[in-house]
This record gives sequence, C-alpha cells and structure tokens, in this order.
Amino acid sequence: MTFQNKTFDFANMSQAEITETLKTHNIVLTIDEVLTIQQEMLKRPPTLTECLLWSIQSSERCSYKSSRQHLKNLPTSSPDVILGPTEDAGIVCVTKDKKGHRYGVAISHESYSHPSQTIPAEGVVTGMGGNVLDVCCMGAEVIATSESLRFGDIDDPKVGWIHDGIVSGIASYGNLLGIPNICGDLYYDTGCNDNCLVSIVTLGIVREDQIIHSYAPKNAVGYDLILVGKATDNSGFSFIEFSEKEKEQNQGTVQESNAPLEKHLLKANYALFDILREKNLISKVGFKALGGGGIACASLGLVEAGGYGAVINLDAVSTKIENLHPSVILCSAAPARFMWVVPPDITPLVLKHYNEIFDLSAVLEKAQAVVIGKITVDPKYTVQYKNTDIVDAAAFDITNGISYDRTATIKIRDLAEPNLEKLKDYSQTFLDLLAHENIASRKPIFETYDKQAQGRTIIETGRVDAGVIRPFNSEKFPEEIRLTGIALSSEHNPRYCKIDPYWGAVNTVVEAVQNVVAVGGLPLALSDCLCFGNSEKPEQMGEFVEAIRGISDTCLALKVPVIASNVSFCGQLKCSTIPASPIVSCLGKLQYVTNVVTMHFKQPNSMLLMVGKRKNECGGSAYYALYDHLGANVPKPDFGVVFKQVKGVHASINAGLVLSAHDISDGGIAVALAEMSFANSIGCDVKILGNLSDEIKLFTETGGFVLEVDENNIAKVQNILDDRYVDFEIIGRTTESPQLCMQGCIDLPISQAQKTWDEG
Repeated sequence: MTFQNKTFDFANMSQAEITETLKTHNIVLTIDEVLTIQQEMLKRPPTLTECLLWSIQSSERCSYKSSRQHLKNLPTSSPDVILGPTEDAGIVCVTKDKKGHRYGVAISHESYSHPSQTIPAEGVVTGMGGNVLDVCCMGAEVIATSESLRFGDIDDPKVGWIHDGIVSGIASYGNLLGIPNICGDLYYDTGCNDNCLVSIVTLGIVREDQIIHSYAPKNAVGYDLILVGKATDNSGFSFIEFSEKEKEQNQGTVQESNAPLEKHLLKANYALFDILREKNLISKVGFKALGGGGIACASLGLVEAGGYGAVINLDAVSTKIENLHPSVILCSAAPARFMWVVPPDITPLVLKHYNEIFDLSAVLEKAQAVVIGKITVDPKYTVQYKNTDIVDAAAFDITNGISYDRTATIKIRDLAEPNLEKLKDYSQTFLDLLAHENIASRKPIFETYDKQAQGRTIIETGRVDAGVIRPFNSEKFPEEIRLTGIALSSEHNPRYCKIDPYWGAVNTVVEAVQNVVAVGGLPLALSDCLCFGNSEKPEQMGEFVEAIRGISDTCLALKVPVIASNVSFCGQLKCSTIPASPIVSCLGKLQYVTNVVTMHFKQPNSMLLMVGKRKNECGGSAYYALYDHLGANVPKPDFGVVFKQVKGVHASINAGLVLSAHDISDGGIAVALAEMSFANSIGCDVKILGNLSDEIKLFTETGGFVLEVDENNIAKVQNILDDRYVDFEIIGRTTESPQLCMQGCIDLPISQAQKTWDEG
C-alpha cells in the first residue's frame, strides 16, 4: 500500500469546509486552533498526522490548556519536597539514614473515568497500569495503590454493572502485580449516573540521589530514544466523549492491558535501575511512561523539557497490526510501554537487558526494546515514515502552543436549610444513616483486594482512617529507617461541592489531612485529581477555579504542599454534567510504625474527648441525604483552628497517650462513635453539651476528632491540647456494656448497629 502524506490548507477553506474536514478525519481541534497551527506555528499547511498529533497534545488532558494557569496557584514546595508536580510523579522525603541520604515516596494521581464508563474492567486496569509505570519511571519501587470511586444511583442496574467491573478490574490487576491496595474511598451520587469517576493513586520509594528524571539529561544531543514494551496497536482511548450509541461502537478504543507483561516489565526495570546505579549512570539517562499520546507524548516530554528536538523513525516501531496509519503508530496510547533516553554507548546494554536477559517477546509476542529515534540540538520535532517527514514542527509549539484563559462564572446557588420535623425516633434515624450507601461498610469491595502483598502493610483498609505501611521493611535498607511508616488517605464529598465548590474543596483537604493525623501521621504532601465538567462552559470553569482556590488556601494554612496534580475536564456528556469533584489524597509520615493508632475502642472506662465544637453545618450531610435534601450550611472549617487541632492530636498520639482516634466526617459524631465500637464490641455513653439540637450535635459533619484516652493520661492530653490552644470537650466514657448510648436519645446494642452497617 502506497503511503500518501495528506495535507490540509485550512487558510483557503471556508468555515464550513474546515468543520467538515475536521469531522471527517476525527481531528479534535477548533477552527481557530487549526488556523493558529497553520498560520502562526507551522506557517504552512499541516499534514494529517500533525493535525491528529496536535489534537491529542492540545487536549485538556495532555496540555492542560485551560487549567495550567490556575494550577500555578497551588503551593508545591516545602523543605521535605524533593520533586513537585513537574514530572511523572512527585516525590517527598519521609526519612534520612545516618549517612544523610534522603528517602522519598513518589506519588502519582490520575483519573481514568471515561474509559471505565465504557468498558469498566479494561478501562480501570489500563489507568492503573499507566499510573504504576509513572511511578516506576522515577526510578522508584512501586509499593502501594489506592483508588477513589464515584458511581451513580446505587439502584441503577447499569451503575451496578459498571461498579462490579471496575472493582473486579482493580482487584485483578493489583493482585496479579503483587501491589497492595492500602486505602480508598467510595461515594454514590446520581450526578455520576452517566460518567463514573475513577481516581487512582500509586506510591513508590526511591533514594533522592537515585531518582531517574522524565526528561533528557544535560549534553544529550545524539542520545538514543529507546521504545520498550508491547507492540503498538490501534488501542488507546480517544479524548472524545461518546454518546451511548457511540460507546458501543468505540469500545475497541480502550487500551488492552497485559498484567503479566507489566509485572515482567517492573522486574526488568528494577534490575536495570540497579545496573545503572552500580555503573553511576543514573544522571545520564531519562525515562518516561507512555500515556495519552503514546510515542509522541513521551518523546516530546523527554526532549522538550531539556530544550532539545528529536528525529523519530516510525518504521522502527514494532506494530501488532499491519498497515496502521502513522498517526496511530505515533499517538496510540497502547499500555505497557515506556521510553528511555540513553547515551549511544549504553544502548546495547539496554537492548540486551530487555530483549535477551528478560526476553520480553517470550512473555508477549513482538514485545521488545528498540531504538526509534535520536535527540537533536535543533529544538524541532521531526517524525519520519517511509522516508517522508510527516511531522516537522517546533517541539515547544506542539506541547505548549495552545492555551486558554477561559471565562469563569461563579454560580449563585439559591439554597436553604430544609424544614425538617423534630426527630421522634433518633435510634431509627441513626440506623438509617449506618445503612446509607455512603456510610455502610465497604468490606465487600476492599476484601477483594490483596492488602498484604509485599509484607509492608501495617494496618489494613477498614480498620483506620488512612492506610499505613512500612515502606523500608527489608535488609536492603539501612536499619535506622526500617521502622518508618507512611499513611495515605483519599477524600472528597461530592455533595459539599454542589453547595459551594470552594468550601467543598476546603473540606476535602481538611478531611484527608485529618485522616492521616488520626492514625498518628504527620501530613507531608497532597496529590489531587480534579474532575470537572466542560471547561468551555463558564459556570463549570468557575467551579474549577473556586476549587483550586479552596485547595490552595487550605494547603497554605495547613502548610501541606501539592506535589502531584491531575485535571480531567472529561465530565460533560450530552445528557449530564458530573458534580465538581476535587479528589485529594494526603501522604503522611510516622517516625515509628509502632506508634500507629486505629479507630477502634481498646478498653472500657476510657475517657472520650471530642476535638472540634459541633456547629449547625448539616449542609451536604448524609443526614440531609436521608430526606433528599442538600441544605445550605456546608461545613466551613476555620483554618487556624484546624491547624491547631492537627498539631495537638498528632502530638498526643505520638506521646503514646491516645488509645484510639477517629475523625468526624460522614454521618457526624454518632457514626464516628459507632464505627469505633464495632471491632471490640466496647460501648460508649456520651453527652455533648451546648445549645444545638440533639440531631445537629449528633449528625452535623463539622470536622474534628474523637479520642479515646485512659483516665490516667487525661491530664497529660489536656495539657498538650491546652498548650496548642485546641478546643476540646470530655463527652463521656467507653463502657463494658456493648451498648451505644448518645445524648439520651440513642440507645442501641452494638450488635444491631453493626449488623445494619455491615448489611447496608
């Protein structure tokens, strides 16, 4: 078949002709964008491959063309931050050895929602695979994953099908790779009926001087670009969103993952990392995973960041399908692939490592490592196919050339507090809350995951507010850092953002931080996955801008930076728009994992402390959701108060004075106390003072903590909290009787409450 390098002279077309050309060739660019590319960047008619390359590189997901100016407002540095959100993963220092080496945790946070809505299991697996490789490509050993899931109406059969496929995909992939899933969160919201949200976090560990960067090193002119992994095919999800009919026709666009190959690639990578370290070559290479945009995205990212250009030869690329169009070879997002930048003198070592020692083709036919290009001093990006230049443009123009200052409108929401009748049966309302889909036990989900793989997990999901692992648990690490622990939590309540996206984002950060503190961790850094509607719609762009402002203000106040960030504006379908969803994960450090505290009551006759006054803030609460109300009074944390609480509770736990701890969030303090009672069937008798009604005291979701403290230590805890000006109240005791007694209006056996929670 003879290849024709088709070009389009958009400058000499009418608007109608341009529109038809873009539609016919599936080029996801606007009329203004293609004219800008032709007239200002290339100064000539673009080729079809250039148009398709720009349509991917200029997508919101690859170029962040509508969000990058706002992301600059996030705080991204601190003394502990080794690498902020500039490469494939951010890295924060969690410990030092006696020689002064800093050891970091790498974190990557990605969404893979639309593919998961189309083909749930394959969609989420591909997203996890890409996220795992992003962390690995920093030279890190992958040690954990977590997920945040948002589904639609729990009673909708299609939502159930999507839910089951995604959960089984996460379980099968993580279990096959031997990577523990240590935490996560789950919400059901009808706003996600047509577009589920899947947010994946991956953690890895790496010593600071052994980090491999995702850009070409200094003096890299003439270096080789080596493509490693499966043969390229035409899978790779389009950035176009489909209607229901179109989804059926485009299911093949979701990447086909291969867990056995990816597990083999991880082993091969780790072995090569060791060789490069032994030969002192880490600073002379670059390494990047192939995500959206495939070969183009990876090679452009590697070379443009260093101010270089590249010449890519697509004829050298191994393909699974014959006669693929070169634009597909260049831009396919087929998974299980990555790219090295290496000096020519070590190219044979790399090729032999993958092709002979680890024999990729024995695991999957046509999988291999192959040189496909070279770095040039001229900062041009040239792609050749069958002796023809099908792309010839400035690398900077492709990666950064199109950006937007979108109009952002703040939507005034006409909301009010519901006029609910005075509660007559508090116990039944309490049971209804425990059975609610956004509060009930998540055990049917997290029990499908392997949480003990690698032997690093200290406390499993479900027993604590944050997953806790011991990352440096083997003899290959210095003895003095082996007891270091890390904690990870993920949070976001979609109902809060429906009231106010600013305060919704603030609460997301605050709760993620509080979850880490509740296990004894010191919050070090955040990652975010910002899922919003159509950036071209002013009200939806306004929600994004307000959420960024909320995250930024909270992070600055709590002194916790954002080191990994992801934006998805893929939430606009013909039928609905997703709720504004700033999903946040918090990473914290425990100096000694032996200091970890769980949420479950440890003994009868302990004192119970409530940190954080109860306020009339039921807006967005699960309590209001029972009556199909949203409300208006969303929790509005005081930054100074939260900062003091965090410091006071962390100090109390690390002084060994707290028996159990739990944050107050969904369902209020009533649900928090119930969850604390379940594991050991230890009851409580609680009375909260103040002028608020009992239902507000019990069910408001104003943030804070419940601490269980031995009465012999209560004075010491009081001193710690007083020294930090933390408001607290002794609200009662744990009891030998397995009974939940609250405010004199709830009196239930723990067994009944737990059965309701378990079966909700």
